[in-house]
Amino acid sequence: MNGTASLPHPKALMNWSGGKDSALALHRIWQQNDYAVQNLFTTVNNASGRVSMHGIRHELILAQANRLNLPLIQLNLPEETSMTDYSQQVADQLAPLVKAGVTHSVFGDIFLEDLRHWREDQLATMGLMGVFPLWKVDSNALLEEFWAAGFQTIVVAVNGQVLDRSFCGRVLDRQFVADLPPDVDPCGENGEFHTFVFEAPYFSSPIVFSKGQTVERTYSFTNAQRQTQTSLYFFTDLLPG
Repeated sequence: MNGTASLPHPKALMNWSGGKDSALALHRIWQQNDYAVQNLFTTVNNASGRVSMHGIRHELILAQANRLNLPLIQLNLPEETSMTDYSQQVADQLAPLVKAGVTHSVFGDIFLEDLRHWREDQLATMGLMGVFPLWKVDSNALLEEFWAAGFQTIVVAVNGQVLDRSFCGRVLDRQFVADLPPDVDPCGENGEFHTFVFEAPYFSSPIVFSKGQTVERTYSFTNAQRQTQTSLYFFTDLLPG
């Protein structure tokens, strides 16, 4: 008998946005059976009660967690938070998990090197190691795997600098990908769009929702040259039930 066969899997938490990349990353983790996922972890804008950048209502994230039968850890953040404050609040929120033996943190990142390095640096200060199941896999190949596994997802947020309003509120299928401009990543890995998964092979049942209004929001930020810039985003509201 192999002496390592009975060793427990390392405990991990899953960074969960509700979208396709985190959903597929979790699917791969469970298929490979290398980690024991203990919790989902998500951040929510305290003022709106929605997932940051995705605009998904926290009730829908909770519906996903219930269908996964995993506890959801939700960090409520102020509308405006510095990166320093954000990192500290995440560390404070995850400290009890680390104390309970969680050693790894899973992300759905695909190819953004700077983001991965930043995550790994932050995790190291908390005593955690990063796991990136989708890393460097071709975006089209990931989508084919996603569809073949039985996932379904809807686009809930669109960067108006690269895509127009018509892309928001559409199901992410092959026609959606065919309609994308050639310079847009099919997985939206550069922040071109964000999604909400409403059906998954590991959900106990699909999530029922109705589409609400599509609205536009303009955000101001200061770039590296300390110049003020604005970004336009479109959001399609999803109503639970």
